[in-house]
Amino acid sequence: MNRRTVIGGLFAAASVPALAACGGGITSLDGQGSGGGGGGSSKNGVTIGTANFTENQVLGYLYAAALEAAGVKTKVRPNLGTREILIPALEGGDIDLLPEYQGALLHYLDPKSKATEEGEMQNALAVALPKGLQILPYGLAEDSDAFVVTRETARKYKLTSLADLANHNGKLVIGAAPEVKKRQVGAVGLKDVYGVEFKEFKSLDSSGPLVKGALKKGDVDVANLFTTDTDIVDNHWVVLTDPKNLVPGQHVVPLVADRKADSTVRKALARLGNVLTTEQLTELNRQVDKDKKDPQDVADAYARQHGISKG
Repeated sequence: MNRRTVIGGLFAAASVPALAACGGGITSLDGQGSGGGGGGSSKNGVTIGTANFTENQVLGYLYAAALEAAGVKTKVRPNLGTREILIPALEGGDIDLLPEYQGALLHYLDPKSKATEEGEMQNALAVALPKGLQILPYGLAEDSDAFVVTRETARKYKLTSLADLANHNGKLVIGAAPEVKKRQVGAVGLKDVYGVEFKEFKSLDSSGPLVKGALKKGDVDVANLFTTDTDIVDNHWVVLTDPKNLVPGQHVVPLVADRKADSTVRKALARLGNVLTTEQLTELNRQVDKDKKDPQDVADAYARQHGISKG
C-alpha cells in the first residue's frame, strides 16, 4: 500500500458532508460508485481478496461481514500478495472485490497522475480503471504511506521532512516492501520529487515485523510504514513531513468487478464506509498486531458492535 501523507485528523460521522464536497464521498446509502455501470449480480456470492498486510486483511473481513449482513454469501482469500497480483486476479475472476486505497491505486494505474484531492482522485480512478472494474464511494477511514526514522536518526541527521534526506545522499539505508523500490510513492518518487538517493534499498515487508525490526536495530535508517501502524506512536518514531505532496490522499475505497457490483453490494459497502473511521481502523490493527488476535475475529467483533452485522 502506498498510501500518502500523515493523517491530518480523524473523521467522524459528521464529516460526511465535507467528504461529499470533495466530489467522491459517501453522502447516503445509495451506493453509487464510479467507473462502470450496474448490471452485476452478487446472487452467487462474492469472493474477497486481500493484500499481504494486517490492515487489508481486517478490511477484507469487514467487507465480508457487511455483505453477509445484506444476504450476500462471501469467501475471503486473505494475504494474496501485492497489488501487482491482486489486480490481475480481480480482472481474471479469481476474486471479485478487494479493499483499496485511492492514491496508491491511482499511482499503480496511472503513475503520471497529479491528482491528490479525494474527489479528483476518484474521478481519475474512474478513467484509469481497466474495463470490467469499478470503484465504489470512498469511506471515512484513511491510511497513508509514511517515511519514518527513529528519534536518534532524526537528531543525528537533522531530519524533519523528506526534503532533508537529500542532504545525506549516499549515506542512508531505506527499508520497505520490495515493490516500493519501483513505485512513485517510494524510491522513484523520492528521487524525482526530492532528489533523494539512498546508499541501499533493503527489501523487507509492508509495515511489518521485518522492516520495523530493522529500524529498531539500526539496520535501516528510513522505513516505509503505514500511518495507522500503532508502532509509530509506541516507539516515538518520527514521521517525515511531505512538503511537496509526494504521497497522495489514501481513503479506503472498494474496488469491485462489474459482474458483482449490484445495488446490494454497493449499499452494504457504503454503509460500512460511513461508519469505519481512521481511529477505529488503527485500533483494529493494534488488536491484531499487538494483542495477536485473529483478523476475522477482530473484524466480526467490530461489525457486531457497530451494527454492521446481524450477529
